Amino acid sequence: MEAYIEIDHVTKKFGDDIILHGISICMERGKVYGISGNNGSGKTVLMKCICGFLPVTEGSIRVNGKYIGPEIDFPESIGVIIETPGFLTNLSGMRNLEILAGLKGKITKEEVREAIRKAGLDPDLKKAVAKYSLGMRQRLGIAQAIMEDPEFLILDEPFNGLDKHGVGDIRKLLLELKQQGKTIILASHNSEDIRILCDEVYEMDGGRMFKI
Repeated sequence: MEAYIEIDHVTKKFGDDIILHGISICMERGKVYGISGNNGSGKTVLMKCICGFLPVTEGSIRVNGKYIGPEIDFPESIGVIIETPGFLTNLSGMRNLEILAGLKGKITKEEVREAIRKAGLDPDLKKAVAKYSLGMRQRLGIAQAIMEDPEFLILDEPFNGLDKHGVGDIRKLLLELKQQGKTIILASHNSEDIRILCDEVYEMDGGRMFKI
């Protein structure tokens, strides 16, 4: 099957510090790839390089046939959660996502509402995001990531702050997205999340990646 994501001998340095050591991996469309590893192992840096947020020092990353950096700044049709999602905290969740959706103008207000519902929130909730619990903010971040129906999702610790019920809801949502043929990269500290959701699992340690 043709690779959707091709990471070829990627090294990332910050000054003299090598954060990623010659990582190579191919990922197919419609699969979920799990990445585990402790804080500082390089997971988040690798995800930021795939998104185009950080340039690679050596090697290349190609997503859907296009090189990140030389050909495009940011992968087409991608939804991302990396670190804590940033929102305008004085506004409601719905208003935040309406503003973000308006930047591209690709989706309707009803599609925004549907994404919020899929993530387990009420689109009519008037409460400001400042008053959301950590779990509610995480659900809103997931709604933002999926609202434009992207082909490709990068989710760094998407279950942070969720209670047991929330974890179940989001696992179910991710399995549905996988069934729709989405390609998903998922980083989680929780081995059960990885086991339930992922087709292939990799561990990062000291900036190196190992298949497990």
